Amino acid sequence: MNKTKINAAILGATGYAGVELVRLLAAHPYANIVHLASHSYAGKRISEVHPALRGICDLVLQEDDLMAAAEAADVVFMALPAGIAADSVDEAILAKAKVIDLGADFRLHDKAVYEQWYKKEHHGDAALGEAVYGLCELHRDEVRGARLVANPGCYTTCSILSLYPLLKAGLVCTDGIIIDAKSGTSGAGRGAKTTSLFCEVDESIKAYGLATHRHTPEIEQELSLAAGVPVTLQFTPHLVPMNRGILATCYARVKKGVGADDVKAAYEIYRGEPFIRLCDSPVETRNVKGGNFVDIYLQLDERTGNIIVLGAIDNLVKGAAGQAVQNMNLLFGLDEGTGLMMAPGATL
Repeated sequence: MNKTKINAAILGATGYAGVELVRLLAAHPYANIVHLASHSYAGKRISEVHPALRGICDLVLQEDDLMAAAEAADVVFMALPAGIAADSVDEAILAKAKVIDLGADFRLHDKAVYEQWYKKEHHGDAALGEAVYGLCELHRDEVRGARLVANPGCYTTCSILSLYPLLKAGLVCTDGIIIDAKSGTSGAGRGAKTTSLFCEVDESIKAYGLATHRHTPEIEQELSLAAGVPVTLQFTPHLVPMNRGILATCYARVKKGVGADDVKAAYEIYRGEPFIRLCDSPVETRNVKGGNFVDIYLQLDERTGNIIVLGAIDNLVKGAAGQAVQNMNLLFGLDEGTGLMMAPGATL
């Protein structure tokens, strides 16, 4: 096990996922933050932008320059909008540092699918060919040997892990799967948007991205790999008036003859996973807030023949920064849970 300090750089360090990375890495026993960048706040200390970091991390923010970050660090976290990583990650970068991209550019294996859903050209063919999808519980062996890791999306992490055992064991039909998911407003990012203003989201709930949300093909990709056949599903996200957290309610029709014991046995695949908690009662987002856990509860409705699976995560931790640190631990030969085993901070 390598316990040498890992020099880390973060591009997009002042966004919600970026600053969560700073918070986690600052407390990580084997990480050393050496380079932080933010186009909007270059020249300022990060603790000026996020005063909670005073005395914890006071580095001056640089411009978003991937090569400068790669030359300074062993690992570069890219917490930037879609399209940037595909245009900038190449062999010259990967020869200097490992890259963990929190954006979407390398998550989808098929460039054409990316271009269809993200409405932009993908220019990173070579890098895409070696990128590993960084859902650690499913691909940890591939992550260990990678130079480029595509950190999964938040909705996708919750949805895939909630349904994966059922598809892997062949217990449910691969058509008719429905995922009804709710997210806190931090999932929309820190940029100023009218739809994210307090008065727009408070005391309300709304669906968005109906039949068009960009996380849909990512979920289908991974569940299709699990099932061994193509999976097409219905994914509908909702915005709810809370800061952070995702609750995904997933429905699938069980195959004839499948009973509650079969379903329970399928989820035994997660026993021993450090960040998956199989729960005996319906899960809540407050019980994962601030932690890197996925809480899962399932119930077979024998009347309808449907299995109902609830998954809950913190979208900024397991859904973004925490999962990125989990990937970093694998890349550098550390125990997967290093720096991440803090209890979630449930509050009233």
